[in-house]
Amino acid sequence: MGQTGHRSRGARPARAVDIAGWTQRFDLLSDPNRLEILLSLHRAPGICVGELAAAVGRSENAVSQALRVLRQQGWVTSTRVGRQVNYELADQTVHDLLHWIGADH
Repeated sequence: MGQTGHRSRGARPARAVDIAGWTQRFDLLSDPNRLEILLSLHRAPGICVGELAAAVGRSENAVSQALRVLRQQGWVTSTRVGRQVNYELADQTVHDLLHWIGADH
């Protein structure tokens, strides 16, 4: 057995792994600002942009831009409540990844 505990079986084709999807996820997670926003959304689902900006120490504009990207990728959903828009995680895989890296609620 190798160092990973898996038996070496020689070169073989990769199983049906969504390479493009995982590459995109890791690309989005590689940005420290987006990762910090995701962690804050994980801890406080339903948070608004102003509260989120204060939590991560960034401008509302910067947070809004990051949220737009995350929303376009289906990672975050938004709900309007009166004049306020609240955000929360929508992608279970991202939620699981945040737990894997040590995030808690």
